[in-house]
Amino acid sequence: MASNEGFLTNEQREVLKIASQNVEILSSSPKSPTSLLSEHNIKAPAGGKASTAGIAVRHVRRSHSGKLVRVKKDGAGGKGTWGKLLDTDGESHLDRNDPNYDSGEVIAVFKEPYQLVGSTVSDPLDEYKKAVVSIIEEYFSTGDVELAASELRELGSSEYLPYFIKRLVSIAMDRHDKEKEMASVLLSALYADVISPSQIQDGFFLLLESADDLAVDILDAVDILALFLARAVVDDIVPPAFLTRAKKGLPESSKGVQVIQIADKSYLSAPHHAELVEKRWGGSTHITVEEVKKKIADLLREYVENGDTIEACRCIRELGVSFFHHEVVKRSLVLAMEIRTAEPLMLKLLKEAAEEGLISSSQMAKGFSRLAESLDDLALDIPSAKALFHSLVPKAISEGWLDASFVKSPVEDGEVPDDAKVRRYKEETVTIIHEYFLSDDIPELIQSLVDLGTPEYNSIFLKKLITLAMDRKNREKEMASVLLASLHSEIFSSDDIANGFVMLLESAEDTALDILDASNELALFLARAVIDDVLVPHNLEEISSKLPLDSSGSETVRMARALLSARHAGERILRCWGGGSGWAVEDAKDKILKLLEEYESGGVVAEACQCIRDLGMPFFNHEVVKKALVMAMEKKNDRMLDLLQECFTEGLITINQMTKGFGRIKDGLDDLALDIPNAEKKFSFYVEHAQKKGWLLPFFGSSAATDGSLTQTAAP
Repeated sequence: MASNEGFLTNEQREVLKIASQNVEILSSSPKSPTSLLSEHNIKAPAGGKASTAGIAVRHVRRSHSGKLVRVKKDGAGGKGTWGKLLDTDGESHLDRNDPNYDSGEVIAVFKEPYQLVGSTVSDPLDEYKKAVVSIIEEYFSTGDVELAASELRELGSSEYLPYFIKRLVSIAMDRHDKEKEMASVLLSALYADVISPSQIQDGFFLLLESADDLAVDILDAVDILALFLARAVVDDIVPPAFLTRAKKGLPESSKGVQVIQIADKSYLSAPHHAELVEKRWGGSTHITVEEVKKKIADLLREYVENGDTIEACRCIRELGVSFFHHEVVKRSLVLAMEIRTAEPLMLKLLKEAAEEGLISSSQMAKGFSRLAESLDDLALDIPSAKALFHSLVPKAISEGWLDASFVKSPVEDGEVPDDAKVRRYKEETVTIIHEYFLSDDIPELIQSLVDLGTPEYNSIFLKKLITLAMDRKNREKEMASVLLASLHSEIFSSDDIANGFVMLLESAEDTALDILDASNELALFLARAVIDDVLVPHNLEEISSKLPLDSSGSETVRMARALLSARHAGERILRCWGGGSGWAVEDAKDKILKLLEEYESGGVVAEACQCIRDLGMPFFNHEVVKKALVMAMEKKNDRMLDLLQECFTEGLITINQMTKGFGRIKDGLDDLALDIPNAEKKFSFYVEHAQKKGWLLPFFGSSAATDGSLTQTAAP
């Protein structure tokens, strides 16, 4: 940062010393004119002798050795100056015979023996900003993300990275869509690895603060910046909560607030907003899975031809998909089976990649596992596939590049871990889940699962659903949570849900290898399941008891409990994926309460049914049942039973939803009894009535009968 403060060098201090000595000479020399002092109103010491007038003092100074010497005139003197004060040889002089001579120079020596010399100091931030511009320009020319990341690391000054973000986005805003897309891709690539999440947010806040200035030079700056912000949220490098926090830190009249409003309402709240935002600048430049698979296949074929292991490893490294190296392992093994002469080369490549740390042990084991699962299909093309595979496993273990624990699986006995039926089920459910993420059609998905006719695999479906959602955007995570609530009320039991989460938590460490924040995501899914009444808090205890105490899964359960115990946990967890259907669930609860209150105060049954139908959330109708029963207990008015009867007769509320609603009341009876003393008796009457009308599944009656808290009694 530039400074106006002066300082003296060692040479200047020497000049100052000499000047001080000259002052002493001028004041004590018999040749010093008293007129010189009186001219400036300086009195001579009392009793002092007047000096001889008319004799000028010329070129007086003391040398470094202390001897009195005469200073040569070199034209450096001038009015209002000290001559060549900064010269290291100290040649400074005053000459009364000089036409530009001013006696004020002498008195200046008495009053201020030296002056402060201003010096400009370069600002590190300015230098940093200049350096990053060249990095950004080079990146826009080459598109080399790795090079840009490397140059940023070498540049250092990590505390200035928010300014890099500001400069990158502001430059891209004034370029074509290609550069805008490249800027977004670079930010995603640098996130967490080079630039911390907090620095990303700081950088975007700097952009929002400067939105007014950017709008002066860029006509549609507000809309472009809003799209950059929305893209950052979609790419999960900026949390949705940042928008609210940033808005509080900006003046209400600023364009930065407009940017946040446009990003939130025009982009992030739109249907299928993730796809729209990602394709706004002509589509993402991210490499697709299919492209990665093709590149892996090509590099392995090239390796078979040239046998250059170092080159093959370099190509694998350049792919930049360490989480997908299991595909390299699988394809290498398949090639070794297809081309028998290539087996030594493939084993050498895998061994070299493992020793270099290029392919991790978990990715290696995953590659072998994937191949083991597909051995039956592979045997159709390679009859000896199973035998070859079982010969490769011990070789890999003996050479140390496959973990010995792999043989503990059923593979060592010649069995495939999942039978053909399970494999087909997994493949079909992946298709069903992908279609659901596109269509958001819950009834269609439920019908597809019913058509499969494999309820014993419900836990596997849950694991696959959440695993796929974790690798997607917040929209899909929200959709997965909403779907779980619907499945639980329609075709999934509580045991199915709990067992599915156990399977997820047992494989949490492996999941974390591919999904960076897997533990936190799973904790949110668990907590959300409790908030949505898919699980009850007691289920968390049961799930935890099935996991090793020091495992990643147990830690995830503890995190879920912490989330649930936090203040306002319900509202926060409902919005954990940034709103979406979570807001709809919360709104639905409020709407259900209002429509029931309106019906209770004298409304029409048909109108109440229409309001329930208009909610468009059949998977949430158990909330209607629960609130209707509670209201009937509180108001001591059984008119609500007429509404439930009509809903059931019309098929508006299914037997599954009705049973779940009664079950939720049963689970919360102890708390309910604190406000409604006769809650148990009332509920027993409602259960008996519901059973007579056929509202409830048969198992509910037996479970209620075995519960000591419930007795079949007449209504009070």
